[in-house]
Amino acid sequence: MSEKLAIAGGTAVRPQEYPTWPVCDADDEAIVLEALRSGRWGGYPEPGPYNARFCADFAKFQGSKHGILMVNGTVTMEVALKALGIGWGDEVIVPALTFAATAYAPMAAGALPVVVDVEPRSWGIDAEAVEAAITPRTRAIIAVHTGQIVCDMDAIMAIAKRHDLHVIEDCAHSPGKMWRGQGVGCIGTFGSFSHQSSKILTAGEGGTLLTDNEALARKAHSIIDCGRPKDDAGVDYNFGCNYRLGELHAALLNSQLAKFIAQMDERAVNARYFMQRLKEVPGLRGMHIDERITRLSFYRFIVAMEPEAFGGVNNDVVCDALDAEGVGCWVGYDAMSKYPLFQPHLSRLPVAVHYAEQLDPRKWSFPVAERAAQQQQIYLDEGIFRAGKDGVDAAIEAFLKLQRHPDALRKLANQ
Repeated sequence: MSEKLAIAGGTAVRPQEYPTWPVCDADDEAIVLEALRSGRWGGYPEPGPYNARFCADFAKFQGSKHGILMVNGTVTMEVALKALGIGWGDEVIVPALTFAATAYAPMAAGALPVVVDVEPRSWGIDAEAVEAAITPRTRAIIAVHTGQIVCDMDAIMAIAKRHDLHVIEDCAHSPGKMWRGQGVGCIGTFGSFSHQSSKILTAGEGGTLLTDNEALARKAHSIIDCGRPKDDAGVDYNFGCNYRLGELHAALLNSQLAKFIAQMDERAVNARYFMQRLKEVPGLRGMHIDERITRLSFYRFIVAMEPEAFGGVNNDVVCDALDAEGVGCWVGYDAMSKYPLFQPHLSRLPVAVHYAEQLDPRKWSFPVAERAAQQQQIYLDEGIFRAGKDGVDAAIEAFLKLQRHPDALRKLANQ
């Protein structure tokens, strides 16, 4: 094997492709064709039969009583907040290191997102920062279980109980995960899941809300169905919109769920092997898998690099070099203080106008999140963990190869 980096013209550590995503087979084709031929393609009346079947099965699998399927995993959080009556004048605490949708959702509901830093061990929302940010207007906390981590839900739920707050779990990365034997998304008032095309339980688009509260479930159903009463009960109209998901997507989710457990288990086994091998790579660590996580699942596996271990370059250079070696990866989300995708002042929403000072990212400082985003974080593709030990070994060798060539990395950084 050439010791020249692949990005500089050498031979890649992993020339063959890792397993691709999404996985499609005859079962997917059959159920989509079945839904197509049924003639019922849309989401009205809500829920359709494929929608209802998926919600029942997914809620049971995750450990919740009710599931509500809708168009995506951003709307799910907006609907959860609206179902809780959270809106103008209210505050919702969110972490500084997550997809923009987590901070967008409170604004879509009319509330003010209050952004706090993450803690350094797992990059989950910092419980101490959450408590410090609580004001008389605070109504909810959104905890994001990114990658392989679960936020410290013991601490978050204790804070919520002390201050009479709701907790919404953003589980876009996390179907299947368990915390102390309880499925994530079933610990707070609502759990939000994404079925977007890159996510590990996908139909291309879609999102599911889980809750144990029947009244809140009925209200969420109503909100996504233009405000109609659930089951045409004739009462309890709500202010809603058409956020329904069509039956073709819902049908596909049923066949994808049938494959999900085996895929999840395969990733988990290889991730634990990866964590063992990671000890051989100085200056690289996997984000902390808490011992209270009793079932592991992840969208992408997140590692933290120290630039000094890679010639002093940042994560963007390392990710480019890893990609060239055949190890798919991504630099991850920007910190909310430096995130081009989050521009609250452009919304022209009243919350953005009246709270312009609080919603000016230029005035925010989140040291942990900013260092993670700009220097440290690497999101490894899930396919690495569906390629057996050989796939994991190749990823480890790619990191070690990069470390053997600090001068080449520095040269890349200066180009």
